[in-house]
Amino acid sequence: MSKYTTGEIAKLCGVSVRTVQYYDTRNILVPSALSEGGRRLYSEEDLKRMKIICFLRDAGISINSIGELFAEEDPGRVITVLLEQQEQLLQAELDERKAKLELVNGIRRELKNITTFSVESIGDIAYAMENKKKMRQLHAILLLTGVPLGILQWTAIVLWIVSGIWWLMLLWLAVGVLYSIWVTNFYFKRVAYICPQCHAVFKPRLWEAFWANHTPTLRKLTCTACGHHGFCVETWGKEENKHE
Repeated sequence: MSKYTTGEIAKLCGVSVRTVQYYDTRNILVPSALSEGGRRLYSEEDLKRMKIICFLRDAGISINSIGELFAEEDPGRVITVLLEQQEQLLQAELDERKAKLELVNGIRRELKNITTFSVESIGDIAYAMENKKKMRQLHAILLLTGVPLGILQWTAIVLWIVSGIWWLMLLWLAVGVLYSIWVTNFYFKRVAYICPQCHAVFKPRLWEAFWANHTPTLRKLTCTACGHHGFCVETWGKEENKHE
């Protein structure tokens, strides 16, 4: 039967000699024999055991758990529990890394909205990203409330063209005016803007915000704190300074 030295078994399993020696001190991989000179010698069974250890370590199973597994009378039950625990641990780590990746991508997207970058700009990004969920909820409310009005509009147009019924169009116009007034007040009471110059969070005058040139995330306004006029980042919030 073949016998392997510490160096040989380490090479066959792709680990260091120090690793094999460490497993020996932990009584996980004890050599089957010693040479006349006192060198550790490992058998074919030891080699198989070492490969199993390496396989479990590659799966992230701890040395302590591997030792418990080898000492257990019913290793099948233990390995099932170990793998379930490891799966939960790895899933938690994966979720954490996904969250960090989403954060990095979010920061990169927000950087595109900043014309002049400074250290304070990082605070602006953090503030805006903290309120992203509330802004998405706000946009969802506007979408859901606007859908029935859109249905009424197209129904009125079709009936007017096909049947000559015009009063439904008047109803849509009346409802549309009332909805526009409501949605304008509803929206701008719930949003604020971050000044790229002084980094204050402010609320502009209603009609200034309504008529201002804008993109989905920016609006050209005059900051109430420093007077800067330019594109400001839209976010959720009351009138306050986030640095206070």
